[in-house]
Amino acid sequence: MDWEKLRHDWPNAVHSRFVEAAGVRWHLQQAGTQGPRMLLLHGTGASSHTWRDMLLPLSEKAQVLAVDLPGHGFSSLAEGDGMSLPGMAKSLGILLKQLNWPVDAFIGHSAGAAIAAQMVLDQGLQPQVLIGINPAWMPLPGLAGLLFPPAAKLLALTSLVPQWFARQASSPGMLDKLLQSTGSTLDERGKYLYAQLVASPAHAQGALKMMAAWDLSRGVHKLQQLRCPVRILVGDKDGTVPPLQARQAMGLLSDVQLDTRSGYGHLVHEETPQQTVKFCLKNLLNN
Repeated sequence: MDWEKLRHDWPNAVHSRFVEAAGVRWHLQQAGTQGPRMLLLHGTGASSHTWRDMLLPLSEKAQVLAVDLPGHGFSSLAEGDGMSLPGMAKSLGILLKQLNWPVDAFIGHSAGAAIAAQMVLDQGLQPQVLIGINPAWMPLPGLAGLLFPPAAKLLALTSLVPQWFARQASSPGMLDKLLQSTGSTLDERGKYLYAQLVASPAHAQGALKMMAAWDLSRGVHKLQQLRCPVRILVGDKDGTVPPLQARQAMGLLSDVQLDTRSGYGHLVHEETPQQTVKFCLKNLLNN
């Protein structure tokens, strides 16, 4: 995506900067000068824009860092296994070490929550809390779980597919269908920002490569190993990650609480940013 073209209309652009680390040119947004450090991790196919209405309110009580994952938004692709779950966790660890930015709290949406858990386990971290918003910790059930990764691997083989995908996704009505499938209802600003993402072949390539490299088959085992406090926020209309998975996670984690929001979908934090900020701060400052 072209930062120079979009920066003047991108959320919180004044807080953006670019950092080279682990072979990736990262787009970061950072706000807040005091308090615990919070790392915000978006999910597959999104970007740090997903925190647009939360970044500054959170920064009133904490130091906040939001990143575009490799190949997403304005961050470059990672090479080798850098688009996999362990690869992204490792690269983020290198980035944070370079920034001298130890994390007190992880806030991960969807796949971002899986990356957060991987970082905690692989790097021996002891955060005050790990907050998962509609977390994608386990494989999708049924046929989708069987076909999704192989199909993504096939689609990611050629550079022509991301261009085709971007054209299809940005065609009239298609974005609305994609967003409706999440169970969430966004305002016009939110729709506009996702329209910029899906129209970008580079972003589509990043999302496909991430999906192709993703493996959540050991998700249950990883959750059983987590010892930090975990707090889960779920929209009960989530059409992307079944809310049942959050309840399953409750039986695997040693210190966990679940908050379910009725009437909201996979993008519950974009639908209810003020309430989500309160949820995150309450669970960070009380731990």
